[in-house]
Amino acid sequence: MAPTTSLTVDQAHAYLAELTVIDVRTPGEYASGHLPGAHNIPLDHLDAALPVLKSAAGRCSLLLVCASGARSGQARERLAEHGIAAADLTGGTTAWIQLGHDVHRPAGARAAWAMERQVRLAAGSLVLAGLLTGRRFPAARWLSAGVAGGLVFSALTDTCGMAKVLAKLPHNRPKATDLDATLAALAD
Repeated sequence: MAPTTSLTVDQAHAYLAELTVIDVRTPGEYASGHLPGAHNIPLDHLDAALPVLKSAAGRCSLLLVCASGARSGQARERLAEHGIAAADLTGGTTAWIQLGHDVHRPAGARAAWAMERQVRLAAGSLVLAGLLTGRRFPAARWLSAGVAGGLVFSALTDTCGMAKVLAKLPHNRPKATDLDATLAALAD
């Protein structure tokens, strides 16, 4: 197993030129703003990128980034299981932006909502639908109870099944050519 670590925003900013930055958020989140020079490999495509990431880690230290640090921590652990050393950014791009560091946005890219915001909208909508429909059909309230239980489970385990489902929506999916181009750039 490879050694793993976390970097603070200040540490990452100081060594950014010496790091290969991998943003594991969805393409929509990545387009809304990412660290300079970051490559987008969504968390659910990480396994396909393992050989390229192993090669890239041999040339330069890897820094994994997401919005808050949760997904990048999962990615770091997954890479460590395959003998690939990487660090993750404590606090993610949220902390990076809060400290006033620049983020890059692709020209003409439409900014998608952050995954956490998408989850809040979906969860809130499902709870509201369950409660409103439950006025006529009481069994529909179980939808609200199920979402509430899922949110509690999500908080306790620091995972999010709803985010995994939402990541499969078209605006959150990478185009094959985008992922292929990213992997080709990392392979060089």
